[in-house]
Amino acid sequence: MVQMEALISLVAGAVLLPVFMRWPVPPATWVALTLLVHATRALPLAIGLPSLWLALWLAVAAGQWNILPMGGASYLFVVAWISTMLALPFGLDRIAAGKLPALVATLVFPAAWVAIEFLQSRWAPPATWGSIAYTQFGYLPLMQVAAIVGIWGISFLVAWFASTFEHAWAHGFASSAVRLALLAYVTVFALVSVGGAVRLAAAPTDRPSLRVATLNRPRDLFIPGEMTRITEASITLAEREPLRAKLRALHEWFLEGSRREARAGSRLIVWPEGNLLVYKDDEAAFLERARALAISERVHLAMGMATIHLDEHLPFENKLVLIDSAGTTRMSYLKSHPVAGWEAGIMRVGDGRVPVVSTDAGRMAGMICFDGDFPEFVRQAANAEADVIILPVNDWLAVKDLHFRMAAFRSIENGLPLVRAAASGLSAAFDPWGRLLAMSDYFAKGDGTMTAQVPMGRVPTPYARTGDWFAWGCVAFAAFALIATPYLPGR
Repeated sequence: MVQMEALISLVAGAVLLPVFMRWPVPPATWVALTLLVHATRALPLAIGLPSLWLALWLAVAAGQWNILPMGGASYLFVVAWISTMLALPFGLDRIAAGKLPALVATLVFPAAWVAIEFLQSRWAPPATWGSIAYTQFGYLPLMQVAAIVGIWGISFLVAWFASTFEHAWAHGFASSAVRLALLAYVTVFALVSVGGAVRLAAAPTDRPSLRVATLNRPRDLFIPGEMTRITEASITLAEREPLRAKLRALHEWFLEGSRREARAGSRLIVWPEGNLLVYKDDEAAFLERARALAISERVHLAMGMATIHLDEHLPFENKLVLIDSAGTTRMSYLKSHPVAGWEAGIMRVGDGRVPVVSTDAGRMAGMICFDGDFPEFVRQAANAEADVIILPVNDWLAVKDLHFRMAAFRSIENGLPLVRAAASGLSAAFDPWGRLLAMSDYFAKGDGTMTAQVPMGRVPTPYARTGDWFAWGCVAFAAFALIATPYLPGR
């Protein structure tokens, strides 16, 4: 009977996993992890962990379909890797739960979960993709934890709930043996929730603001796959001149759109990642036109550009060029974190430093798409006392919602407003507390332009100053549990 209940919990938890991988349903994460912890603790070790891994593999394979940018054998291998990483915290919890004092035992699972998330974010290709913290988008009081200890604090609280609830479930909720663990969790969670609500309520509304607009490319100028072929310089000699004519039309689209938004009152206009394609031979002439527009309209242009070096091994410069209202090029930044696979194979990589420049509208930090998924990289902007983060991105339909949500946490971590201009995704503006100011969906009808009044200036945060000490603490505690518990007697 116990094993049947555990197997039902295993299946139910695995069914919920794809829900929180793809859609923002915050409670699904809490329930799924609780059910999976219950299953692995109730089942014999030799049955529970292999069954868990199989359930995780099936759940990840379903949840990551069209999200991971690969297919075939590579997709199956990556799914197996993700499933193994997800299974490790459950395995350590299963080994340690019966050998440590009850309250300490409840901390093993969340510490191990955070340790795996954090270490993967530093040394594995997906960065912070897959963190359960992102599933809590919309729960603003809880999201404020990111300002203190980063997203790792959010992941810890969600996973700690699972181990604490399972402890109470297994021992009877009224038992005196569970009171200390329940009291500890409830107290911490209440303090976090109240503290987050107070932080939001105390946020000022009178900060100076900047009117910002984001543009997007025309939908009918290129045939499917044509922009990709230009970006990777896989076009024939005969195609180059006809495509140059299309690129000139694209340039006109963005320049005229920027002129329109400037005359409507925008002082900063942001173009999405790689949306302005230009041959290297034509780049200087285009930039002169952009400078002339910035001067004549007194506007700052933050241009997501793809400069194409024809007939070269690495043809793609993935750039963010910022021209200020005086016509001065203040930033020409190359993306520092290429996405593994296609992009990494054709892209010239930046130097790993976030540019932060002073303008008459404030200090502006720039980065591009995947750069924004590395918290330690983005933290450079706060440490350089930026007033706003400019983030051009290029998504696709299956990831547009997930990747959009991730940007809000970078705002909270660093106490900075963030402007996200998205090709094939969701353009958005967030304030320093992660509140959504404006949004535009490329896939919706219309021209995709977004405008927002963005409050400028940094709100200092502990996380920006002290970094990932909490995550490293979880790594240390998980390592201690792994090494020490085999030598401890059972409770």
